[in-house]
Amino acid sequence: MEESPKPPSGDTPPTRRPAFSPLLLLLGAALIAMLALSGGWNEPREITYSQLLNEIEAGNVRGVKFRGEQIVEGEFYRVPAPPGPSTSAETDDETSPPADDAGDEDASDESDEDDADGGQQPADSPSDQPQQSKSGQSSKADKDALKFQCELPPLVGEQFLAALRAHDVAIVSEEPANFGDLLALAMFVLLAVLMIGAWGMMRRTREQMMGGGMLTGVTKSPAKRYDASSNRITFDDVAGLGGVKSDLKELVDFLKAPEKFQRLGALPPKGVLLMGPPGTGKTLLARAVAGEAEVPFFSISGSEFIQLFVGVGAGRVRDMFKTAKENSPSILFIDEIDAVGRQRGAGLGGGHDEREQTLNQILSEMDGFTPSSTVIVVAATNRPDVLDPALLRPGRFDRHITVDRPTVAGRKALFELHAAKVPIDETVDFDRLARATVGLTGADIRNIVNEAALWATRNDKQHVGAEDFEYARDKVIMGGRREDILSDQEKLITAYHEAGHALLAWLLPGSDLVHKVTIIPRGRALGVTQLIPEADIQHITRKSLEARIIMGLGGRAAERKQFNECSTGAEQDLRMVTQIARRMVTRWGMSERLGPIALSNSEEHPFLGREIVQEERQFSEHTAQVIDEEVARILHACDQRAVDMLGEHGDKLDSLSNALLEREELDIDEITELIGPSVNKPRPIIDEASTGASS
Repeated sequence: MEESPKPPSGDTPPTRRPAFSPLLLLLGAALIAMLALSGGWNEPREITYSQLLNEIEAGNVRGVKFRGEQIVEGEFYRVPAPPGPSTSAETDDETSPPADDAGDEDASDESDEDDADGGQQPADSPSDQPQQSKSGQSSKADKDALKFQCELPPLVGEQFLAALRAHDVAIVSEEPANFGDLLALAMFVLLAVLMIGAWGMMRRTREQMMGGGMLTGVTKSPAKRYDASSNRITFDDVAGLGGVKSDLKELVDFLKAPEKFQRLGALPPKGVLLMGPPGTGKTLLARAVAGEAEVPFFSISGSEFIQLFVGVGAGRVRDMFKTAKENSPSILFIDEIDAVGRQRGAGLGGGHDEREQTLNQILSEMDGFTPSSTVIVVAATNRPDVLDPALLRPGRFDRHITVDRPTVAGRKALFELHAAKVPIDETVDFDRLARATVGLTGADIRNIVNEAALWATRNDKQHVGAEDFEYARDKVIMGGRREDILSDQEKLITAYHEAGHALLAWLLPGSDLVHKVTIIPRGRALGVTQLIPEADIQHITRKSLEARIIMGLGGRAAERKQFNECSTGAEQDLRMVTQIARRMVTRWGMSERLGPIALSNSEEHPFLGREIVQEERQFSEHTAQVIDEEVARILHACDQRAVDMLGEHGDKLDSLSNALLEREELDIDEITELIGPSVNKPRPIIDEASTGASS
């Protein structure tokens, strides 16, 4: 027999849980008892009344027992042959030994034991007895096979008894057993067992809510521990962000050598809040801190604290901080902390009990840290404006770090970082890609690199070239190409519309650079004029804002000039220029009539209740009318400027439109060849050392 392989000596065999619980064993025992009491265990085989008469005539019936008036049970001397189609009483008489002979033979071989039985049952001949085991006793299966049961037809009493007496068959009569009371008792016991089991499960459920029982995992912290040995991330894996990484390096130094700071009385920050748009690398920075410090790193999302039952979130917070303290020095990372850290008591109808209790527990746990504790909480959020002030005060989240979108130099470093494992062709210019991806985050740039590699693979290329990156950039920024079929008239309107945008952006000083113009439907637009800012600009002048409004109205102005009517294609353009003009008047003080005054409240309301308790508008109806008049004045002036410029350069507008109808897409070099160089020139990329980016 082949032995099963043994587990390695270093591995601990897994603990096997029992196959059956005590409750299941009790239920099984109750069912077995009910089956035994109901007589459903080893029941004798059923035979017909005719078969019984034949066996009586053949002398094969040892004895019978009457149960009531219709049921008779008994035992054969030997197992009768199954009845066939030609079986009859006469055939059985011929094949079976005569009853008289059997009686004589039994009388000659009578023993003292037979005399004690009254001499009514003949002794079994060796040939008639069932097969015996070596010990001389018949097996239980043989004895069960000799038992029978028969249902008597009505009105056979005296005749049947006479046949039994004639063949010396032992007769016993007893009343049938009534198991109704026993079955009722068994059902009552079974119901009691089920109720006790249900009560026990409810009790264990209540216990586990307090930290024990069968479902203990409900109050256990779902925080995942990051294994730095398998995929260690350091600051080298984060492109740019020099200022952010310098702040975080202090945390690394403290986790590695806390006595160095404690010697001079310096205390580390208990909490670090990373704030920034999605995709800027906040989670990656937290993992890089853990990788640099080589300490346990526990990660959890703010939404994982909120549960159906009030108190579960607070229990998970306690367990999470307890685990972190036991593994100190360590880092706790809470992603999307705004899911649980919103301001308490805000909103219509009060707050959320579970969320507020969870937040209160986080606040108390962070206050409970000892000064020498080496557990640092790092949190990330996209909405720092909705966080509770008690969470942001010194002593809890002491340090607030802004992780913003990357600059031009940072985007170049990101392209080089993410393309390190991609075979790049020599035609790829990362400087040009960095200029063409203004406003994108590290996650967007990683997506562009991946899309370029996928497109090159689809075309069976060995290297990823510049055209692959161009396709990926257009797909990420403008959307994928649509299969819409435009009529010739719609194509003509779209061509003049996009040519109007491109021409005004090409001729207006202070406007953004034109990168590409297309009339191929992409995303939700029938055509796109793609602009690229000269650089990462933080301050926008009034001249640049007016240039943006004029360029935005250029498509509508081109339609009016060429077709003497407007179309619905300018809907998004009108929405954009109206928003810019209203902000110029109400936020940035660029109206001579109203002057330097802020006339707009915040347009973002994180809670419903704030719109009710705060006055939405803090100026009069007359001022509101003046605001509307100033916005309309700016828009009308810019629209007239767009019409005048397109009238002066009508030949260039026609050249761009015809080229778009022919080629469907024009880049900056083709536009320069058609209408000459632009008045706006790209600025050189500044040194990477003075800026940063994130991954």
